[in-house]
Amino acid sequence: MTTFTTTIDSMYTLDTPDPGFVVNVLWTVTGVDGSNTASIGGNSQFTVQEGTFTPYTSLTESQVIGWIPAEQITSAQQCVQGQIDSMITPPVSPQNTPLPWSA
Repeated sequence: MTTFTTTIDSMYTLDTPDPGFVVNVLWTVTGVDGSNTASIGGNSQFTVQEGTFTPYTSLTESQVIGWIPAEQITSAQQCVQGQIDSMITPPVSPQNTPLPWSA
């Protein structure tokens, strides 16, 4: 069974509408299944939204992860699971076999 974690790698801000307004977040989803580990990065952009503004210095990683659309996280987890599945059961590749009538 794969255990997934999401981490925030970096955030980009503007000073409008408020100082430290986060407009872009780079993140990584990592999956671990036994000794197999895989990860993939993602990028989410944000625009001005109605609601309570949290000052940049008061943000938590879990809060910012909550801003990432669920479908982006789910898609990243599916990609990571595919990588891990390929590690556990490597795909079989066809071989270029010499023609039987060639000497």
